[in-house]
Amino acid sequence: MTRKIEQKIIDYEVLKKDAPAEPEAVVAPAREEEKVVHLHEKLERPEMLLGSTYKVKTPLTEHALYITINDVILNPGTPHELRRPFEIFINSKNMDHFQWIVALTRIISAVFRKGGDVTFLVEELRSVFDPRGGYFKKGGKYMPSLVAEIGDAIECHLRMIGMLKDDDLDDHQKKMLAEKREQFEQANKSSKPEDAGDFPEGAQLCVKCNTRAAIQMDGCLTCLNCGESKCG
Repeated sequence: MTRKIEQKIIDYEVLKKDAPAEPEAVVAPAREEEKVVHLHEKLERPEMLLGSTYKVKTPLTEHALYITINDVILNPGTPHELRRPFEIFINSKNMDHFQWIVALTRIISAVFRKGGDVTFLVEELRSVFDPRGGYFKKGGKYMPSLVAEIGDAIECHLRMIGMLKDDDLDDHQKKMLAEKREQFEQANKSSKPEDAGDFPEGAQLCVKCNTRAAIQMDGCLTCLNCGESKCG
């Protein structure tokens, strides 16, 4: 059997015919960690992907946007099974934003396929502001731009598949906010418009969660949605 010598020869010895043959190298079995498949840009696209579609209707466009995010299942049927975003598509009857939407979806899809932590996309997209001004979604949440709305849909999807964790308030915080809300509504009894959202009329925009849910109580501005307070 011919063998290729990879290292520099520093010594040699002539073996006799009756010398015992060299034992063959024992190949160690692959460790469990080495069998785990990770998402990377060279991973081939499966024939079928699981996906979710989110409808986005804004006052900035006449027609709704439909945002579809397809996921790939890694290591199915094993303890290392993961669902990760693989590609994104955005469709609408409105062709005004066609070019930049196509460019944005291709870039986001490329970032998805790179693997790793892609949650940074949410903050990057949500920090884009429209020079013409933003708008309030149903429920009182402020959207600074259409791009931020796309980031909000991606955040919703990442929470659904478990890449982002819900930072829910604990029972004590929920009780305190409920008491503050009741006190505020008692002190400001008035007819509430139908489109005022889920929070009291006159609530201000929270700088943390961008929801019109911050109220002034006891000289302190407190958000009834996320619990952000100027009093600490």
